[in-house]
Amino acid sequence: MTVADPRFVVWCAGCGWNADPLPPDPPRGRLQGHRRRMAARYGEQLYGELARDGAGAPRLDASGVAAHVLAWAVHLSTVAVAVTGVLLIATGSVLALQVLLGAVLLLVVVTLRPRFGRLPKDAVTLDRAAAPALYALLDRVAAATGTRPVDVVALDAAVNASVTEYGLRRRRLLVLGLPLWHMLSPQQRIAVLGHEFGHYANGDQRRGLVVGTALRTLGTWHHVLRPSGQRHRTVVQVITDLIMIPPWLFVLGLLYLLDHFTLRASQRAEYQADLNGARIGSGAAAAEFLDELLLAQTVAREVHRQAVLARTRNRGTDPKAVEAGLWAQLADHARDIPAHERERLRRVAELRGHSTDSTHPPTHLRRTLLLETAGALPASVTLDPADTAAIDAEIDAPGRQVAHRTLRDMPL
Repeated sequence: MTVADPRFVVWCAGCGWNADPLPPDPPRGRLQGHRRRMAARYGEQLYGELARDGAGAPRLDASGVAAHVLAWAVHLSTVAVAVTGVLLIATGSVLALQVLLGAVLLLVVVTLRPRFGRLPKDAVTLDRAAAPALYALLDRVAAATGTRPVDVVALDAAVNASVTEYGLRRRRLLVLGLPLWHMLSPQQRIAVLGHEFGHYANGDQRRGLVVGTALRTLGTWHHVLRPSGQRHRTVVQVITDLIMIPPWLFVLGLLYLLDHFTLRASQRAEYQADLNGARIGSGAAAAEFLDELLLAQTVAREVHRQAVLARTRNRGTDPKAVEAGLWAQLADHARDIPAHERERLRRVAELRGHSTDSTHPPTHLRRTLLLETAGALPASVTLDPADTAAIDAEIDAPGRQVAHRTLRDMPL
């Protein structure tokens, strides 16, 4: 049966005709393509294991040990380059060639040193004093998960949420995407928070200090050493590219290896975070949250439309009014997407092996596992209407700031 709605793709729910009329976006580069293939393969393997045996406790297996060994080798190589540079400078005479070489090596170390992450200077953040109701909820979710609370909350315009640690002190940061936050019901919001705090509790290697910084270091090396690949190059550029190819290929190989050692554990950590979200916010809410992630492109297009209206003042649009009502408008837009379009998006996700990014398991497998193993779980943390209203009030003013930046800076 086909449903004709001019706003959406016309397709047949019975036979699947025209469910996916456009080709998927190709991966950007070999590394992303490799990660996508690994994500699909490991996602299916782990789905079968977890559906059969349950999640179990996080564990360090042979691949995890190999990942840490390789990560330490990356860090020690940086130290070795730094020590070599210092020795060359210390033992060379003034203006000697080895002093110049030592200075170059130290410059390389400064450029390619491990990054511990930091809070972006222009991030729109909320601290405990400004958002006591939000932090009270976060503390409850952290306690129910068995991990320590976050230190900072940042707001952005992504249809997503994420957690990370930054700095030598490993301060915890929660990033809330305002479109997603406003699209979700209170219990779905708790499921999202349970999922994110689950990453802190399950020991995801790719987010850890040793392996995480090694991945970022290799990513920097890969970007710096990668040949330009320009069509019209000078002789010097051609020679430089030829010199760069061997070390670039070596770094690319290390990235492949570290991906190989960590992606499976990262996939398992994602499934475990989903199950923690189900335990905290309920199984039904956790599965519904994954459905909302499939609306990301649709909501992003609506953000672009709102930016066009605000910046061109189309039909007398007041930019300030658009900013003030942006997140509510996006939430209404998402809720207005009919059931037949949501079902089509679910089928497309399964056909394409959709995942949030190239390190996540396919979304349809995450949803299926939740429904099969945790669908009946009740919520262990709930939120009453008064607290929900208080949190929304705390987010309102910084949310307008994010809306202003989003509408101002979006390419038209």
